[in-house]
Amino acid sequence: MKTIKLAIAGVGNCASSLVQGIEYYKHVDAKNCIGLMHYEVNGYRPGDIEVVAAFDVDERKAGKELSEAVFAEPNCTTVFYRVPYRGVEVKMGPVLDGVASHMHRYPEDKTFVVADEEPCDVVKELEDSGADILVNYMPVGSEQATRFYAKAALEAGVAFVNCMPVFIASDPEWGRKFEEKKLPVVGDDVKSQIGATIVHRTLAKLFNDRGCKLDRTYQLNTGGNTDFLNMLSRERLESKKISKTEAVQSVLDEPLMPDDIHIGTF
Repeated sequence: MKTIKLAIAGVGNCASSLVQGIEYYKHVDAKNCIGLMHYEVNGYRPGDIEVVAAFDVDERKAGKELSEAVFAEPNCTTVFYRVPYRGVEVKMGPVLDGVASHMHRYPEDKTFVVADEEPCDVVKELEDSGADILVNYMPVGSEQATRFYAKAALEAGVAFVNCMPVFIASDPEWGRKFEEKKLPVVGDDVKSQIGATIVHRTLAKLFNDRGCKLDRTYQLNTGGNTDFLNMLSRERLESKKISKTEAVQSVLDEPLMPDDIHIGTF
């Protein structure tokens, strides 16, 4: 069985956790793999994943080796494993709508600092790296940027895992494009391991399973990273709100009326 070669678009906190996790789980057995839902999937383990390419727009990450970039500001996720040098340089990607206009008003250690350089040829980088899968970690509201990377995956002939709420895998038109190329596409947002949405969804199902009628429910998300700072721009929240709301509605026998369910940030 060959190594799964991964490319990452957006070297933020989620990417940092993923890269650290890949390295960490190489050194633990099935009994000690705390944090993993599945230690092995069809014979593959986390140690069989190799990151071969990465893209970002921040000057503290673009041009840096991945093992350095995953810990660069404004990343603030927990450091639980020091990533060894792998010789993977983070390439400059296109900015498009990946950086909200209000982000420049915040301190550099809390926000994005866009590098003053031309973006690379993403398709060529994917092809040259031999990547099998492109994982999209663009900031919330990055509609153009997500579609750009989805198109790049199609052109490069790699699978696409969309980890943020722009509807690609669930969009019939995009689905047909990947089907025609015989390429897997999955995602359209990911839940935190034990975050507000999965807790809300579990509680909603509990009410349902115990014969209780849920009349109204709401969820307010708070956080302390660039993703939440980015979401202060309300116009970027539409797809995120839809994704989270549908996740909760899906476990109810009868979906609530729109006025009876609210999920969003402060």
